[in-house]
Amino acid sequence: MDLTLFRSLLAVAEHGAITEAASALGVSQSALSRRIDQLEEALGAPLFERVGRGVALTAIGRIAVDEGKLLVQRYDRLKSRIHEHLRLDAGVVRIGGGATAVGFLLPGAIAAFRKQHPGVVFQVKEAGSREIETAVGSEELELGIVTLPTRTRELDERPLARDRIVLVASKDHPLARRQRVDARALSGQNLVGFEAGSAVRWLIDGALREAQVEMNVVMELRSVAAILQMVETTGSLAFVSELSVQSEQFQRSGAVVPLLVRGLEIQRELALISKRGRSLSPAARAFSDSLG
Repeated sequence: MDLTLFRSLLAVAEHGAITEAASALGVSQSALSRRIDQLEEALGAPLFERVGRGVALTAIGRIAVDEGKLLVQRYDRLKSRIHEHLRLDAGVVRIGGGATAVGFLLPGAIAAFRKQHPGVVFQVKEAGSREIETAVGSEELELGIVTLPTRTRELDERPLARDRIVLVASKDHPLARRQRVDARALSGQNLVGFEAGSAVRWLIDGALREAQVEMNVVMELRSVAAILQMVETTGSLAFVSELSVQSEQFQRSGAVVPLLVRGLEIQRELALISKRGRSLSPAARAFSDSLG
C-alpha cells in the first residue's frame, strides 16, 4: 500500500482538520480528502468523523494511526539505512584470502579504505585459495583473493598482482652466506612447507619437480608468520611470498633472509574473485574498485 496515504492519515490526525493538514503537506484539500477516502476504502472502515469544523478519529482510526506510525517509521528507517550504505556511511565487506593476502596485502588496503569510510566494517576470512573459492561461490563471502587458476566457472576473476615465491633461510644457515644458490644445492635440505593441497604449495612442488630438486618437507603450516618463525628457530628453509619478504615486519626482524636461487623461478598471479552474475554490495563494490 502507498505510504503516502498513511502519511496523510497521520497529518490529519495531528492537525485535527483537513484544511491545516493539507496546508502542512502542500496539497489541496480535495486531494487530501481523496487520499483519506482511498485509505478508508482499502481498510474497509471509516477513520474520521466530523466534529464541529474539524475531524476526530474513530476507534478504527486510532488503531490505523498507531499502526500507521510504525509502518512509516520502519519505512523511513529502511530508507535511511539504504542511503547510509549507498553513501558508504555504513556497510560490510566480506572478503577472504590466503595467508599472504590477509597478512600482507589487505591490511594496508583496508586501512586506507576505512580512513575514507570509517563506518564500513570488514569481515575477513583466512583460508586457502580453494576454500575461499568455495566460500565466494556459496556467497559466504562477496570477495576473495586467490591464486590463479581457479577451479570453477561460476566466478568472475580480476588479476590483482603478480607475486614471486622466494626461498628464505635463517641468517645463520650455511646457504645464507652465499650470494646465489644453485637449485641443485637444495636437494636434501629440510623444508617448512605450506599446507598440502594449497594452491601455493602446488606451485612450489611443481617448480621443484621441474628443477629435479627433492627437499625434505619436515613441517606443514598455513600461517606465513609461523613459517618464518620455524625457519628462524629450526634451521629449515621455506618458500614464501615476496610480498611477505618485503613487509616492514620482515625487514625489521632481520632474523630470516631471502636467498637468490639459480635455476628456480616460482611466480603466481593473485586475482580478486566474486560470484558471477551476482551484484556486490555498495561497500564491497567500492572496496573492489579501490584495489585497482
